[in-house]
Amino acid sequence: MAFATSSIECNVIVVGGGNAGFCAAISAAQSGARNVLLIDKCPEEWAGGNSYFTAGAMRTAHSGLKDVLPLVNNVDAEMAKLIDLESYTRDDFLADMERITHGKYDRELGKTLVEESTSAIQWLAKNGVRFQLSFNRQAYKVDGRYKFWGGLCLKTEDGGRGLVRDHQSAAERHGITILYQTAAEKINLDPQTGVFKSLLVNRQGKKVSISAQALILAAGGFESNPRMRAQYLGPGWDLAHVRGTPYNTGECLEMAIRDIAAKQVGQWSGCHSVAWDASSPQNSGDQKISNEFTKSGYPFGVTINSQGNRFFDEGSDIRNYTYAKFGKAILAQPQGVAFQVWDSQTIKWLRDEEYRDEIVEKIHGDSIEELAQNCALKGLENPTGFVQTLKCYNEAVYNHRAENGSGLKWDPAIKDGLGTQSSKTQLAVPKSNWALPIDQGPFMAVKVGCGVTFTFGGLAVESQTSGVISNFTGKVVPGVFCAGEMLGGLFYENYPGGSGLTSGAVFGRKAGIRAAAMVADSASSSHKRVVPPGL
Repeated sequence: MAFATSSIECNVIVVGGGNAGFCAAISAAQSGARNVLLIDKCPEEWAGGNSYFTAGAMRTAHSGLKDVLPLVNNVDAEMAKLIDLESYTRDDFLADMERITHGKYDRELGKTLVEESTSAIQWLAKNGVRFQLSFNRQAYKVDGRYKFWGGLCLKTEDGGRGLVRDHQSAAERHGITILYQTAAEKINLDPQTGVFKSLLVNRQGKKVSISAQALILAAGGFESNPRMRAQYLGPGWDLAHVRGTPYNTGECLEMAIRDIAAKQVGQWSGCHSVAWDASSPQNSGDQKISNEFTKSGYPFGVTINSQGNRFFDEGSDIRNYTYAKFGKAILAQPQGVAFQVWDSQTIKWLRDEEYRDEIVEKIHGDSIEELAQNCALKGLENPTGFVQTLKCYNEAVYNHRAENGSGLKWDPAIKDGLGTQSSKTQLAVPKSNWALPIDQGPFMAVKVGCGVTFTFGGLAVESQTSGVISNFTGKVVPGVFCAGEMLGGLFYENYPGGSGLTSGAVFGRKAGIRAAAMVADSASSSHKRVVPPGL
């Protein structure tokens, strides 16, 4: 049975309406492409993709406070005097990429990300993206001063929601047309030249062929697809909770591989995953609660599985270098859950947006034994082991303190060296920093699972153009570009916090510039309509 297909024309098509897609569309419009069309398969109320669900953190190289103050709107002159913010150089950023990915990241992509991170942030600010210093997530007030840590200091105002709103405003100013409920189905190349020709889409059940000079793919990974998670990430990953949009289901990755033989690169068995509220929805994020289901207070306490055992070093590194890999560790535990545990010394250090009463179920106890029994009502299977684990941990902390404690001071803004290992006690799973005894009631626990954020496998691109590389020719497919979470090769096993949104901006901006250049090179690029009447 044949179905009628409508056709429309534009200069540049962008598939995906998250941070990378908007960056690409705006960049293309600024670079001279007159008719830019952004499509997204989600309904408009789900606009923003995964970017909506982020905290809006963006990692960038800078020379210290003087560099970032002109970008932010939440610091006055008096506040600035109380801030300790060290420089974070390009070398620092590259060293973090090397260390966090164990040297597996693509060198050219990594170099481009780092070298263009600063200009990308400045470009976003000029486009109207409102930046702030991230006091709530990346600084602790120690001895009256705000100490920033972990190489990350910037976030967007109102997190991902604010970022998406600012992108939408910029897109409107630049005359970019946005079509929601429009899913990409097939990429067509010119059979003679191999240049991009058109994209077949499904718009609310209607087939539409969109002709253009360039196509930019920015539709995210496959983290919302339980079949693909189990297929690529491994057994059990279909049970993980989805942190963000339910619409990142991998069809555009499969489409590019099928239709243009796009080369596949990166860690297809890897993903960004975090400690996530065990009571959260399983198949999508909550648009109201958003990123607040994250439970990143683990460095202040210990994490114990349902069998009563610790299973990772909560103090191995600064939080934004570890949080993206500990979801995987939790999923690997029995029932895929664990309990974060604190006492009265550190409960006050937990971030309100993640641990306030309105969004998380807290388990309390006046003693460790009472806490264990109350956790047993929520899935702890071995309360005796839970108590014993905490007692052994506390003994190890005190032994370390007695042997190494002179001159050491608990400081959440640095790796303070307060650990558990000593000549007298060697825990099978150490805690390397921020190890305080958990023995001062009242006690509190929160049940967590695994929240998957985005997947690491993706398409190979040329680092300077963001052009998609063909698996057949090893060359760029003319007119096809890629950015955001569809781009592979940057992250392996883990990532430096805040570098995902920065990557979307850097490579989305590049893709837009090159797409506009394709338009300029085409004799048929002028005066084409984006959407005909009645579509």
